[in-house]
Amino acid sequence: MGVMATTLLVLSITALIAYPVVRRFHSNGFLTVALVLGSLFVVFTAQAGAVLGGEIVVESIPWIPQLSLDLLFRLDALSLLFALLITGAGALILVYCRNYFEDSEDGLARFSSVFVGFTVSMLGLVLSDNVFLLFIFWEATTVFSFLLIGHSHRQRTARSAALQALIVTTLGGLAMLVGLVILAVNAGSSNLSEIVDSPPVGIAPTVAVFLVLAGALSKSAIFPFHFWLPGAMAAPTPV
Repeated sequence: MGVMATTLLVLSITALIAYPVVRRFHSNGFLTVALVLGSLFVVFTAQAGAVLGGEIVVESIPWIPQLSLDLLFRLDALSLLFALLITGAGALILVYCRNYFEDSEDGLARFSSVFVGFTVSMLGLVLSDNVFLLFIFWEATTVFSFLLIGHSHRQRTARSAALQALIVTTLGGLAMLVGLVILAVNAGSSNLSEIVDSPPVGIAPTVAVFLVLAGALSKSAIFPFHFWLPGAMAAPTPV
């Protein structure tokens, strides 16, 4: 198993163990989880020399070949930049959580697990080189965003804001899925790097690009899908 797959596996396990750790040590448990993310930041930093020198790291694990769905990961300069941002900023935010939350905060352990789960989804998203695997991680961020925004579930505003964000981003994600399917069919490949290197032309691929863009705009809360973002401020500040 390569660096990227191992990193995602370690983070996934961390998301599971974060719950008992924070439940046992309360807000101090965030520091332990932050240490894991900080270590992964160092791991990706160690790859910077080779990647910035022009090397592209590719890892492939067969999964469902009948559906052209392999666990295909790619680390180039752009994905490395985002991997460093996700792990580095994630570690700093977890350190901030240590001082932001009171030990008596309701659902503190749950928050830690969901936050790390969101981090796994983001990291998988930027490392994926299969468009359908990318979509799976994309929608995982939607689910975890819903849970993070609705952290204070006893507040009606938090629940309604989380539901609104879920509906808008899910609909955008479905549009993106249709676009990715069209692109994969017309390109004859589900590998993102191959689609980018030899993009298909015609009306269908053009429409597909706009569908993918609609998904990206809805998740990013960019006009005309910006209306859900103010309500999302009901989430805790670290979110």
